[in-house]
Amino acid sequence: MNSAETDLAYTEQAFVECPVCPHRVEPEGGPPFCTLRPVNTPHPFAALAGLNVPE
Repeated sequence: MNSAETDLAYTEQAFVECPVCPHRVEPEGGPPFCTLRPVNTPHPFAALAGLNVPE
C-alpha cells in the first residue's frame, strides 16, 4: 500500500548523546533511529485511523 504520509518512526540522530541514548534502536539491515517523536507530531499510525478496508 502506498501512502503520502511521512515515516515518523525515523528521527535523525543529530545529537552528541545519540550513540549511547536508551531510545536509540539499531535494526538489522537498516539505519539507527530514535523511538521518541518530536513534540506535537502525530502517532506514526495516525494515518491508518481513517482507513476503510472493505471485507
